[in-house]
Amino acid sequence: MSAGWALVLLATLGQGGAMSDPIVIAHRGASGLRPEHTIAGYTLAIEQGADFIEPDLVPTRDGVLVARHENEISETTDVAAHPEFAARKATKTIDGAKVTGWFTEDFTLAELKTLRAKERLPLLRGTAYDGQFDIPTFAEIIALAKAHHVGVYPETKHPTYFASIGLETDTPLVAQLRAAGWDSADAPVFIQSFEVANLKRLHAMTKVRLIQLMEAKGAPADGAMPSYAAMTTPDGLKAVAAYAYGIGPNKTMIRDGDAAPSRLVADAHAAGLKVHPWTFRAENYFLPKSLRIGIDPRAHGRLGDEIARYLELGVDGFFTDFPLEGSRARDARRLR
Repeated sequence: MSAGWALVLLATLGQGGAMSDPIVIAHRGASGLRPEHTIAGYTLAIEQGADFIEPDLVPTRDGVLVARHENEISETTDVAAHPEFAARKATKTIDGAKVTGWFTEDFTLAELKTLRAKERLPLLRGTAYDGQFDIPTFAEIIALAKAHHVGVYPETKHPTYFASIGLETDTPLVAQLRAAGWDSADAPVFIQSFEVANLKRLHAMTKVRLIQLMEAKGAPADGAMPSYAAMTTPDGLKAVAAYAYGIGPNKTMIRDGDAAPSRLVADAHAAGLKVHPWTFRAENYFLPKSLRIGIDPRAHGRLGDEIARYLELGVDGFFTDFPLEGSRARDARRLR
C-alpha cells in the first residue's frame, strides 16, 4: 500500500479495519452538477471532498465494464441522435420489465466511445453540459480514483440478466480490482448490488467489502429473498451479515420524509452491519416538506440539514449527488 493510501485509510478506518467516520459517497459522481457517470463528474466530486466515487457497471458487447446507471442508454447519452445506430433500437425484458431503447451489450466499447453523455434530469438540472463527455470505462475510473487517493464504490447492475446472455460481470469486476491491487479487506473499495446471489458469489471470490442494496418496496430480481422488507428484520439482517459488510437502503427505509425514524440503523448495527443510505439530493423536489426553500421544485433546499438528521441516527456513510454539501454536513458533525 502506498504512503498516500495509508494516510487516507488512517483518516477513515478505525481499529480492526472498520470505517470510523461517516463516508461521503459521490452518487454517480457530482451528478447534481455534471452529467452522471462521467470523468468530469467524478473529478468534481473528488474536488468537493468525496471519499468514494460510485460507478454503476454494465458490460459492452466485447465484455468491457463501463459506467452507466442502466444498460439502456437513451436517457443518459445522445445515442438516439446517431443514425448509424438507429437499427440497434430494441425491446428487451430486464429483470421482468419490458424496456425499449439502446443497450450497452449491443455496442462495442469503440462504438460507445463515439457517444456523448447528457443530463438524465434535464427539467431539474438543465442541459448546459450535454454533449461534452464520453462514457468512461471502469478501468479509467479506477485510475482516476488512485491518482487522487479516493475509493471506488461500484454497483453491479442486473447481474443475473447479464449472466443469462453470456456477459457475466462479477469475474471481470474482481479481475480489474485485483489488477489494480485493490482486492483486499482494507482496499478502498465497496461492491454493491440489489441482488443477493451475486454478492454471495463475490463473498467467495474477493475480500473486498460488500454492500447489500435495499429498495423500500419489491424484492431482489434474482428471487433470492421474498422481499427487501424481509431482509430488514433482525433475522434477515443477521443473514445478510453472513456475506456482506453493510447495507445500502433507500433513505426512506430509515426515515420517510418528516416522519419518525425506523429502527433499521439500530437493528443493522446490532447485526454487525454498516449502513449507507441513498440518495441525498439538494433540489426541493427530493426533500421533505420541512426542508424545502420556496416552491420551485428545481430550487435547492436544506440538504445539509437532511443529511444531519441521518448522521444523528448513526449512519456510517451516505450517497449524495452533491458531495460538497455532503462533506460539509459530515465535517460539521465531526467538529461538534
